[in-house]
Amino acid sequence: MMKPLSRRSLSMMIAVGLLAAPMVPAAARAAERSITVTGEATTSVAPDNANIRLGVTSQGKNAREASEANARQMTSVLAAIKESGVADRDVQTSRLSLQPQYEQGKAGPARLLGFQVTNQVSIRIREIEKFPGILDRAIAAGANEMSGIEFVVSEQSKLLDQARDDAVADARRKAELYAKAAGVKLGPVSSISEEGSSPPRPVVQAMRASAVPVAPGEQLLRAAISVTFELAP
Repeated sequence: MMKPLSRRSLSMMIAVGLLAAPMVPAAARAAERSITVTGEATTSVAPDNANIRLGVTSQGKNAREASEANARQMTSVLAAIKESGVADRDVQTSRLSLQPQYEQGKAGPARLLGFQVTNQVSIRIREIEKFPGILDRAIAAGANEMSGIEFVVSEQSKLLDQARDDAVADARRKAELYAKAAGVKLGPVSSISEEGSSPPRPVVQAMRASAVPVAPGEQLLRAAISVTFELAP
């Protein structure tokens, strides 16, 4: 059988309850008196750098013949690239392979036809206006392998900062619009989180071993943020 509470114990429980009870409703009211919006902004940027992978594929009756032929041709290609103004630090070997070539489509043991050597380099072109001329000279020197062109923006972070500023302004504009419609006033910002800011995706354009016009176009930088404003009392 439970003992009845004394008057003193009952008074202490009521006092504690009165102190603790308002804490949850106060937090709930604070959460209710806020507005959260998403701000977005984009900016168009012309690429100022280009990356390209090109090289030479050569065949020979044996591995030595194929390797020597490839070396001669690749030396000419590299010389043409450097004469075009590309620095040594911007040229890097990306693929070097030696593969036997067999006769295909006949029954019985495959007959060795010879060997194929591929030597490919990745090139960073920091002055994009020079890109067509560099490409033409490499092709004229003997380049017959090209895996693609990638146009990039070198100062992505600095350019993205402007989009972030515009995204904050967009968030405030939306929040003020909602607050006016609801008949309330905005208070200070309580939180900001970045949701979708990202550098532009590189544009990859397949190329064949022939001189062609190159069009870098433009890329979009996008920033998206979530902002929570408190509502004025």
